[in-house]
Amino acid sequence: MKENNKKIENQEIENVEDKGSVLSKTEQFIDKNKKSISYVVGGLIILVALFFIYQKSYLAPLEDEAHQEMFMAENYFAKDSFKLALNGDGQYPGFLQIIEEYGSTNAGNLANYYAGICFLRLGQFDEAIKHLKEYSTDDYLLYSVSNGAIGDAYLELGKLENAAKFYKKAAYDKANQFSSPFYLMKLGFVYEKLEQWEKALEAYEYIEKQYYRTNEGRKVEKYISRVKLKLNKEEI
Repeated sequence: MKENNKKIENQEIENVEDKGSVLSKTEQFIDKNKKSISYVVGGLIILVALFFIYQKSYLAPLEDEAHQEMFMAENYFAKDSFKLALNGDGQYPGFLQIIEEYGSTNAGNLANYYAGICFLRLGQFDEAIKHLKEYSTDDYLLYSVSNGAIGDAYLELGKLENAAKFYKKAAYDKANQFSSPFYLMKLGFVYEKLEQWEKALEAYEYIEKQYYRTNEGRKVEKYISRVKLKLNKEEI
C-alpha cells in the first residue's frame, strides 16, 4: 500500500515537473520572439482600426450616396418602366450604373435584385439569371422571390432541371407561409413537365400538409389527384 502511495506521489511530481517544463519552454519562446509577437499583435490592432475607419469614413457615406442615387431608378421600377430603371434617364442613373459604381455597398447588392427582375420582365432571361445570382440577402421573403425568379428565367429558357433546382431553393431553404407554397406549386408543375410524377406528388402533398390554410393549399387536392392518376396509369 505504501509502495502504491509512493508511486502515485512520484507520478504527481513528474506531472508537475512536466508542466513546469512546458511552461518554461513557452516562456522561453515568448522571450525569444518578443519583437515578432509584438509586431503581429500591433499589426492586428492596426488592421482592426483601419477596418473601422474604412467602415465609418468611407463605406457609410458611400452607402448613403448610393441609396440617394438609386431613388429614381426605384421609382421607375415601381411604375414598370424597366428600361429606364435599368439604364437611367440621362439625369439619374439606372440600376446598372449603380451596380458599377456602388457594387461594394448594400445598395449595389440590392440593385442586382432590381436589375434581375427588370431583365426578367423584359424577356432577357440570361441577364436576369446573371444579376439575380449576384444578389444575396438574409431576408426570408426576398431570398425566396429572388431564387424563384431565377427559376422563372430558367423555365422560360426551357431549362427545366435548373428551374426545378431554384424553385426548390425558393420553397424550402427559408420556408415561410407567403412564398413557399407558391413556389412549391411551380416546382410540382415543372416536375410534371419532366414527367417526374413522384417528385411532383411530393411537392403537392407537402403543400397539403404544411400550407393547407393558404390559397395553394385550398386548391392543391386536384393536382394531387391528377398526379396520382398518372402514377396509377404508369403502374398499369
